[in-house]
Amino acid sequence: MSEAEVIKRSKNAVTHSLLTRDLRKIGLEEGMTVIVHASLSQIGWVCGGPSTLIMALQDVLTQAGTLVMPAHSADVSDPADWENPPVPQTWLRDIYHEMPAFDPRRTPTCGMGRTAEIFRSFPDVRRSNHPIYSFCAWGNGRDALLAHHSLDNGLGKKSPLGKIYEQHGYVLLLGIGYGNNTSMHLGEYLSGKLEIVKRSSPVRVKGRRQWVTYQDGDYHEENFETIGKAFEASRPGAAELRARHVGQAPAILLSQRAIVDFTADYLKKNYR
Repeated sequence: MSEAEVIKRSKNAVTHSLLTRDLRKIGLEEGMTVIVHASLSQIGWVCGGPSTLIMALQDVLTQAGTLVMPAHSADVSDPADWENPPVPQTWLRDIYHEMPAFDPRRTPTCGMGRTAEIFRSFPDVRRSNHPIYSFCAWGNGRDALLAHHSLDNGLGKKSPLGKIYEQHGYVLLLGIGYGNNTSMHLGEYLSGKLEIVKRSSPVRVKGRRQWVTYQDGDYHEENFETIGKAFEASRPGAAELRARHVGQAPAILLSQRAIVDFTADYLKKNYR
């Protein structure tokens, strides 16, 4: 969506003070651990753009909290697996030979949106060391949450998602549906219904670039909207699910553990 279209859709300028007010009204508090997924254009015309949204989140959580965003880079992977779009077979040899190794400081995010990409380079933000499933975090729990991100099953129990789960953290969806709720992949993993596949990526091992192979789940988010709506219907008025608007965007703040457990149970019951 172009900036002109966003301005036309906006009833007013969405400012830092408006965002902090709305974030507190939906239930975000100092000291929380929260993973955020945001569509800036759905929030409206934000004065200062993604940086304003990030700073508003930080101001509400304070340094006592932990702000997390996905920083995935699915393009740092085996080009033979690329489908959207694929590349010619004749290119593969050169790609294998030349693709840069994943670098948490330099590798850009892929398909994560402007807010997540800008958050990646914000002061005091760090990134976990997984070539395709990294996460960025800021705040008090940053280092513990990002440490020892398992190469195998990068969205499983030994990932930042698993640590948010253990900490009883939250998910905040800002203008984003359940189809983009990364935490639900942890529910897929815990369901035991995932097909296990092998993937490979270029990384640095003892300072040298090399391709490594690791175990991963064949994740699918096609049913996440259906699962999310079933989750909402099962918990009318529950404290673990709060819905309001942030700016102009419909927003949901929910218990990460609750949606992960519900996803795992739903898949166990409905997908044999």
